[in-house]
Amino acid sequence: MELALSADLDPDWRPLLVRDQHAQVKAYFSRRVDLTPEEIALLLGDPNQTVRLNCAKRKDLTPEQVEACVRDPDPNLRYFVARNPLLTEEQRQRLLADSDELVRIAARKGPKERTTRSRPGQAEMLR
Repeated sequence: MELALSADLDPDWRPLLVRDQHAQVKAYFSRRVDLTPEEIALLLGDPNQTVRLNCAKRKDLTPEQVEACVRDPDPNLRYFVARNPLLTEEQRQRLLADSDELVRIAARKGPKERTTRSRPGQAEMLR
């Protein structure tokens, strides 16, 4: 966990953290602002819901990644992507008609600007 949060993370550790066997480590790592596109892609494919949720909040997703989140079978993931400013109007309309009520509510609220924070010695993290 300390490595996943570290501001001075050695780049050689990154490929190991993104594939760590412990979901909690990947969940913290997935909140880093400085993720590479390759790391985001790997984390969006992770079986752990929390890891994917953290990625759905990001404003540096590709259009394909946003679409994958919109189509995800997990309503919790769709809930988080429903507030993402990267959504197209067509995607927002689909989420407004989602089968899950909370997803529809999130889509009605519209885009949410995500904040970041950084504790001493830690990387900047999405909230």
